[in-house]
Amino acid sequence: QVQLVESGGGLVQAGGSLRLSCAASERTYPQYAVGWFRQAPGEEREFVAALSRNGGSSYYADYVKGRFTVSRDIAKNMVYLQMNSLKPEDTALYFCAAGRTITSSLRSQSGYPYWGQGTQVTVSS
Repeated sequence: QVQLVESGGGLVQAGGSLRLSCAASERTYPQYAVGWFRQAPGEEREFVAALSRNGGSSYYADYVKGRFTVSRDIAKNMVYLQMNSLKPEDTALYFCAAGRTITSSLRSQSGYPYWGQGTQVTVSS
């Protein structure tokens, strides 16, 4: 059973940056794709970014493209979400998820069997 733990959330002013981390309980990332999702209060959980199983391809939602970057460090068993130029509308609980997810499912929550508990990101205006 893969366990994921997010960290790095916090309060930041609009225009600022944060880097979220997702630590896995075992050597997950060479075998698993990773997705980042977020959920704002009263809203549905939505896709943010994903990294393919081999790490060669990354995917982004249009509303974060050019501002967010997903990466991984296999040696440290970590995946990161670098978030720049943050906006108040980026405020949400951010989750990482992992699975042997095929490319066509990387943007879908159902493609990931393993989820972290989330880390809160709050962007003030």
